[in-house]
Amino acid sequence: MTTTSLLICLAALAFLSYAYSLRKIRQLAVQSPQKLHSLPRFHGAYTASWVFGLPALFTVIWYFVAPAILNIQLLEALNTTGLEPGEIDLLMSQVVSVANGDLSPNFVSEQVRSLSVKYADSNATSQMLITIVAIIGAFIGFSIAIRRLAIRFTARHSVERLARALMISASAIAILTTLGIVLSLVFETIQFFRTVPVLDFLTGTQWSPQIALRADQIGSSGAFGAIPLFTGTLLITVLAMFVAVPVGLYAAIFLSEYASPRVRSVAKPALEVLAGVPTVVYGFFAAIVVAPFLRDTGASVGLVLSSESALAAGVVMGVMIIPFISSLSDDVMNAVPQSLRDGALALGATKSETIKQVILPAAFPGIVSAVLLAVSRAIGETMIVVMAAGVAANLTANPFESVTTITVQIVMLLVGDQEFDSPKTLAAFALGMLLFLVTLGLNVIALYVSRRYREKYD
Repeated sequence: MTTTSLLICLAALAFLSYAYSLRKIRQLAVQSPQKLHSLPRFHGAYTASWVFGLPALFTVIWYFVAPAILNIQLLEALNTTGLEPGEIDLLMSQVVSVANGDLSPNFVSEQVRSLSVKYADSNATSQMLITIVAIIGAFIGFSIAIRRLAIRFTARHSVERLARALMISASAIAILTTLGIVLSLVFETIQFFRTVPVLDFLTGTQWSPQIALRADQIGSSGAFGAIPLFTGTLLITVLAMFVAVPVGLYAAIFLSEYASPRVRSVAKPALEVLAGVPTVVYGFFAAIVVAPFLRDTGASVGLVLSSESALAAGVVMGVMIIPFISSLSDDVMNAVPQSLRDGALALGATKSETIKQVILPAAFPGIVSAVLLAVSRAIGETMIVVMAAGVAANLTANPFESVTTITVQIVMLLVGDQEFDSPKTLAAFALGMLLFLVTLGLNVIALYVSRRYREKYD
């Protein structure tokens, strides 16, 4: 039985145990003059957790541990053949592929075929053992839980403790995942800076991360100056904000203060649809519609625009970001108490004065957070820049020329088969670390502004 089938079987047993416990505790409640300590559903959940919880956890752990054990056994068998490490790795991959049915036995040697048969038999035995252990564990858990069912049994407390443990575990997984991402970036970035000086990376004006693979190659010594990438990222982000902030903020003011409920019910979802459009679609739109339009329009007034320009990417990226600013700003302004509006109008302020002098100041922290969130979204965008602005690392502040961004170069550095021991590949981690620090700084600023200028209402 496969792991998925086993988990489904355990879930089915847990459902049956839940129904049985529900029926039994209700029968006990009818027969006993005492009042139930916990609702019947808590008793059912308690029994189901015993039937599914530990066997499922053991099954998942075994799912990750068993292949490692089988690979260790296979490696011990291959180490006796006297082959080189590279040849052993190749044979191991062939054995696993044949055992899993991904590779035909007709294309491998007799040694690989015999080892694949043993590997498949060991895997089948492992699956059978974990199935037996899990099913037996489920029945043992069922018997333990059923014996504890009673009128005054504190099933609710047990289920709540389990739910609390699950929530703590989920939080710990999220924290550990973040920590793992940061540590992986830190370690690889340190490896990169052992080859390329930090100052050369942060202050260099040439970006050409090609490294010679052999000593006799020329013209590919590598240049890792990241200033052109910083400049391109900043330029496109600023252009996107020039489009997104005014349009998004004015749209939020209209929806919050001027639009009727009927108009709002149509306009707000229609505006938020933009957030659901895939970025590759925006990229096609920028490359096929916006870029030619800007180029032809510029030529008609004597301006020279590149077919792949920062202006095209920035405009389309700004359109993509509009829903982030408008939706969040609208929610923040709607959260301002109506009493403030009524008080301003009672003092003789006009509608526009009330918005400028009361609502916007009160909603300022939320609006700043929305803008900074949009900036982080713009900095991390890749597809629009690749398709509309190109991949040329030009050091320029001219929005009519082609530029590139940090995220685009990360993609370019990791495309294809790469070894993670060369400065070219490690540069992607250094850029990723830099991008992480920038977005972290923006989030810290947004949090500070939100707490510093937050208004409290009674």
